Amino acid sequence: MFNYRHSSFSNGRVIWGFYIVLLYSSPPSCLANFNQAKELIYKIKEGLPKGTYIGAIGPDLNLDFTVDPPFSFSFAQKKVSEQYVILNNTTGELYTSATEIDREALCPDNYEQWGCVLPLDVFVLPQQYFQLVKVKIVIQDVNDNRPKFPVDEISITIPENALVNARYAVEQSAVDPDLGSHGVQTYWLVNDFGVFTLDVEENEGGELTPFVIVTDALDRETQAEYITDIIAEDGGTPPLLGAATLKIVIADVNDNCPQFTESQINVTLHGNASKGTHLARLHAFDPDLGANAQISYAYSERVPKDTRSLFHLDRITGVIKLARKTDTGTATFYKLTVLANGPGCIPAVATIHVNIIKVVTGPPAVITRYIAPEKDGVVTIKESEPAFSPIAFFTIKNIAMNQRVECFLEGTGPFRLTPYQLLRNEYLLETTENLDYEKTQEYELIVVARTTQDIVIETFLKVQVLDENDNAPVFEKSLVKISIDENNSPNTFLAQLQATDQDSEGRGEVIYLLGGDAPEIFILDRVTGVLIVAASLDREEKETYRFIVRAVDQGTPRRESIATVVLTVQDRNDNSPRFLNKDFTFFVPENFPGYGEIGVISVTDADAGENGWVALSIINGSDTFMIDTGRGTLRAKTSLDREQQGTYQLWIEAADGGEPALFCITMITVLLLDVNDNPPTVLFPQSNQSYMLVLPNTLPGTSITEVYAVDRDTGMNAVIAYSIIKRKGGEPGSFAIDPETGNITLKRELSNRGLYSLLVKVSDHGQPEPLYSTVMVNFFVNETVSNESYIQSLLTKEADIEVEDRPWYISQMREGPERYESLSCQPILIVLSVTSLGLFFLVIMLTSFICLRRFRIHRKKQSEAETPLKMKNDSAQGVNRKLRQISNI
Repeated sequence: MFNYRHSSFSNGRVIWGFYIVLLYSSPPSCLANFNQAKELIYKIKEGLPKGTYIGAIGPDLNLDFTVDPPFSFSFAQKKVSEQYVILNNTTGELYTSATEIDREALCPDNYEQWGCVLPLDVFVLPQQYFQLVKVKIVIQDVNDNRPKFPVDEISITIPENALVNARYAVEQSAVDPDLGSHGVQTYWLVNDFGVFTLDVEENEGGELTPFVIVTDALDRETQAEYITDIIAEDGGTPPLLGAATLKIVIADVNDNCPQFTESQINVTLHGNASKGTHLARLHAFDPDLGANAQISYAYSERVPKDTRSLFHLDRITGVIKLARKTDTGTATFYKLTVLANGPGCIPAVATIHVNIIKVVTGPPAVITRYIAPEKDGVVTIKESEPAFSPIAFFTIKNIAMNQRVECFLEGTGPFRLTPYQLLRNEYLLETTENLDYEKTQEYELIVVARTTQDIVIETFLKVQVLDENDNAPVFEKSLVKISIDENNSPNTFLAQLQATDQDSEGRGEVIYLLGGDAPEIFILDRVTGVLIVAASLDREEKETYRFIVRAVDQGTPRRESIATVVLTVQDRNDNSPRFLNKDFTFFVPENFPGYGEIGVISVTDADAGENGWVALSIINGSDTFMIDTGRGTLRAKTSLDREQQGTYQLWIEAADGGEPALFCITMITVLLLDVNDNPPTVLFPQSNQSYMLVLPNTLPGTSITEVYAVDRDTGMNAVIAYSIIKRKGGEPGSFAIDPETGNITLKRELSNRGLYSLLVKVSDHGQPEPLYSTVMVNFFVNETVSNESYIQSLLTKEADIEVEDRPWYISQMREGPERYESLSCQPILIVLSVTSLGLFFLVIMLTSFICLRRFRIHRKKQSEAETPLKMKNDSAQGVNRKLRQISNI
């Protein structure tokens, strides 16, 4: 590639030549693709989050990214393209943008066989590499839409005489904008009431239509409608559901005939009754509806024409009134036969006996004026009307001045008839208390007017109470307590809630709803009140659920009541005990007192009650330790000695109290920390009676012998220091001892022959107090040993041991090559120094081994000559060597 910085061209022709060279040095693939549009297809699922990788245009076009100038990528239409896709201008990588792609919104009219495609045009630059790349991103469908019915309530009508297996289509089928198996797959009913079932048919276009099939005989007079939920289910995993209220209306057929409520009525009428006087009201009932329940009243052919002309019968209402004024001087009896006719029915028959009483003088008359709504002699009043609501005025006419009239009310109910203020012969009929439709729906009253001549006038009145939505539904229990074992199966039945409403018709119909505080896992059937839990419950996650349910009637305004559901999840032993640590390590100083607390083993169990009670036990059969189960405390039954055993490994089992019990196991390591409880043990000399032969001509600086000791403790408790604390014979400073190795060196010539004794103190560096031992080192200065018994007598002879003229450490500092300081930190510094030097020499030895093999062999020989005195593996050899020296003497 041509380098700009090393170019020495400066004129225009040179620059143009450079571009020509650059053009021909570009990758052949770029030249081959120049001005050729290519197409790339990527597939992604809808709804992906921002930053999801789609694909890389550059690698997929096999572009050479080593060219100079480098490639760059850009959208042809940025506003449209960048709404859904982000393009890396350098690498050509495509990612989803902040706007999630919704396949249904992007391709609303898309058919499954064509797919939903987001087309993009991408320019590849610079100009010498220019390409137009056609990118097609195929948006694959995911199940992100629920089936939805076009209306919330679907109503179908089925005649009550429908045959079993008759089919009725539910035209308002559900719609799911998802494709293929993600669309609607089936329908089902929440409640079929035992008389319906649901079938699904698929037409040639693949659309599904649900059909309601009658499975048992219907009777509108028993139940006029059925309300349930129809569910549409798609084929996703998991499936999504859509619901609508399905109202099945049972259409009436004429399968009932009229029947009179009263088949015989007796009426008494005074001879001076005026035209229009109300005699009676016939009432026939047909349980059918509409035209099938239409009833017309007519006289039988047996009733003479003149009688018909005297008593007018309303064919619609059944009210019989006096058509003309009667003869006052004649007592007459009439028999009226009335027929109730219904479509296609045999008429029902009722008989009215009218007895007209002869009146000598004009009788009084009662005029009725209604205040409450009235129709055909029936007064209606709402149950919400307050007490003392007026119903009607009654005025008594034709009363002579010397006549007295007694007016009173016959019949039961909360009514009273009283004189109205101070007006004569005016009476007001009113209520005495609130009416209650739920107690009594209808009252029959008789207003009786009686004169002093015992003339009685009776006026019949029917009061009908109109129901209002004045009662809220009432739950059988306001607090519903439910218990269920955890790990239940999904859709488990919990309870059936029941509420009653004393109101009539729709005002008394109750639906059940969950309160806003109810978790989504609970499902309540709005019609039956069946409560189920859709998911498996975990007591350890939540033990108690408390929420409200509502019972709502269908009146106006709606009334409701609430009940509280308290669901307790019962524990099952589904959790094993769990140690808080994978394993435990406890550090305990040796000689720890028996039954002292070594450590606490923390264990938990998420279950409750006996299922969460945990017992601990040692399963590898140790008699040394025990566990306090109550606190989980590990204790040692006896005092522990690190020198006997420094580490213990115990396997602990935790078992809960469930049936069956669950277990878990952990390992506990008990490490004993060293305590300075062992003084140094002198291995050489073996006793205070041992001695060595030293020749008189031994030169100063000669190593005579050594004191060798070991300590069973560890660390600083086992670091040993040697010192001469007393002497017998010789001058002060005649002998020196190395505080680290115990090597005894002659410092001055021995002028006298005989026995020399040194009392050597062997001390460790333990804390808080160092421990020590002493040993007597004896030298017999002579050319040979001629009389051992004499020497033994000298050793056993008690004699004073003189204290060195100056402390051993001062003499070592001034006269010997070894150093030992008396400060308490000196042993630590010595150990650290020795350790550092050892590491330093180890590095040098490794380096020398790689570089100079001959030097390593030399170093090895030197190491063999300087065998450490304090290595435990060589201690026995050192003792044997000293014994051989003594035996040679």
